[in-house]
Amino acid sequence: MINKTKIIATIGPSTSGREMIRKLILKGVNVCRINFSHSNHEDAKEIIDNIKEVNQELHTHTAILADLQGPKIRVGDFAQPIRLNKGKSVFFNTNNRSKSEGDIHINYSKFAKEVNVGDRVLLDDGKISLKVEETNKKNRVKLRVVFGGNLKSNKGVNLPNISVSLPCLTKKDKNDLKFILNEKVEWIGLSFVRNHKDIETLKRIIKKHKKSKARVIAKIEKFEAIKNIDEIIASTEAIMVARGDLGVEVPLHKVPVYQKLIVDKCIRKSKPVVIATQMLESMTDNIFATRAEVNDVANSVIDGADAMMLSGETSVGSHPLRAVDTMRKVIKDVEKSRHNISKNQPLRELETNERYMSNAICAHACEISDNVKAKAIITATYSGYNTIKTSSYRPAAYIYAFTNNHTILNTLSLVWGVQGFYYTGGRTTDQTVFETQETLKKLKLIRKGDLVINIASMPAQEKGMTNMLKLSKA
Repeated sequence: MINKTKIIATIGPSTSGREMIRKLILKGVNVCRINFSHSNHEDAKEIIDNIKEVNQELHTHTAILADLQGPKIRVGDFAQPIRLNKGKSVFFNTNNRSKSEGDIHINYSKFAKEVNVGDRVLLDDGKISLKVEETNKKNRVKLRVVFGGNLKSNKGVNLPNISVSLPCLTKKDKNDLKFILNEKVEWIGLSFVRNHKDIETLKRIIKKHKKSKARVIAKIEKFEAIKNIDEIIASTEAIMVARGDLGVEVPLHKVPVYQKLIVDKCIRKSKPVVIATQMLESMTDNIFATRAEVNDVANSVIDGADAMMLSGETSVGSHPLRAVDTMRKVIKDVEKSRHNISKNQPLRELETNERYMSNAICAHACEISDNVKAKAIITATYSGYNTIKTSSYRPAAYIYAFTNNHTILNTLSLVWGVQGFYYTGGRTTDQTVFETQETLKKLKLIRKGDLVINIASMPAQEKGMTNMLKLSKA
C-alpha cells in the first residue's frame, strides 16, 4: 500500500540517469524536482525525458516540478575570499565599475536606496551578519560587521524586514520558463514569493502558453510572504515551506510555528503543501539520518503536509536511494500510528463559493467514509478538483482518482492520500462505479464486500461539477 504523504526528490548529478530515476520511483518517489538554480536546459531536457520514459515503462504517474531560481541578491566575484572581522566596517557598492578600493559589489541596483541605517544584512545563508551604518541612497552603503567570517564570491544576501522591489521573475527565469512550458511539466516552483501579484505574473505567462497546464507552487521564504500568507494561499495552487531562506529572513525560532500555521491554513483551503529544506540533510554524506531529522520528518507527517522534499540528499548526495527509503519508512510508521492526521482532523465548515455543491459532496464523502470505515473513496474527475478537495479532509480511506486526463494523473501525484488511474470508460455513472471498483479489486486494493464510496458528476458524459455520492459494497 502506498504512503499517503508524498516524497519529492531533487534530481541532480547523483540521480539524473534513467536507471537511477527508475530506482528512485520504485523506492517511493512521487515527484521529481529539477532545480533551475543549478540545471541548464540540456541537462533538464535529458532528466525530463528520462522521467517520462520511466513513467511509461512502469505505468506510473510521477510528476515533474520545475523550480525557478528567482531573484536572488548576491555579492560579486572576487579573486579570493574576503575576511570580514567583527566590529570592522565594510562598503557595498552597486556600481560594478566603482573605483573605490575595497568596495564589495552587490548585484541589486536599488540596495543603497532601499536600506536604512540600523537595518540588518545577512550573507551566505546568515553565517555573516552586518548592520547598515550609512547609505548615500544612490550606490554605496557602509556596514559594520556584527558576526564575521570569510566571504566567498557570489554568496547570497538576505535583507530581513526590508521590502525590496525586485521583479518576481528574472531574465533567466523567463528564459527557463520558455523551455519549461514547452516540456509540459505539471508543477512550477516560484521562488521568493512576496504577495499574490507575484503568482499572478507567473500565471499570466503560463496562460499564454496554450499547451501547458502547469500549476504554481508558491515558495514561502521571505518575511513578506508570511505577512501576506492568506492572499498567497488564495492565489496559488500549492505552497512550499522553503525553510532555508525563510530561516534566514525570520528568526530561526519562529520557523517551526510558521510551518505549522501554513500547513494548517493550506489544509483548510484545500491547497497542497510541501515541507522542504534539510529534511534529512546529514544523509547527503552519511548512511544514517540524525534523530532530530527523523523527528522533523515525522512531525511534518503528523501535521498533515501533502509532501516532503529531499534536496541535496538526492541531487548530489552519496546515498540518494537510502535517503528516500529512510523518509518512506518514517512516513509509513507515523501513518500507521494513532498520530495519523486522519485520526486528528476536526470537522470544518463548508466553503460557500460557486463549487458549494461539489464541496459538500467531498466533505460528506469523507465524513461517511470515516464513520463506516470505508476502504476507499473513488473520485471520477477531469480537472482534479474533487480529488484535491477530498484529500484536504484527510480521510482514513485511500483516495483513488480515475481520469482520462494524463496531465491531471501526474499532477495528483503531489497530493496527499491520492493514487491515480487512467480511465476512459464511464458512459454512465453506474458503469463508472462498477468499472472503477472492479479495477481496484483486480489490483487487490479493495476486496469483495468492502465498503466503498464513489463520487462523480451526473450525467457522467457532461463532466460537470461533482453532484453524486454512492456508498456501496464492492
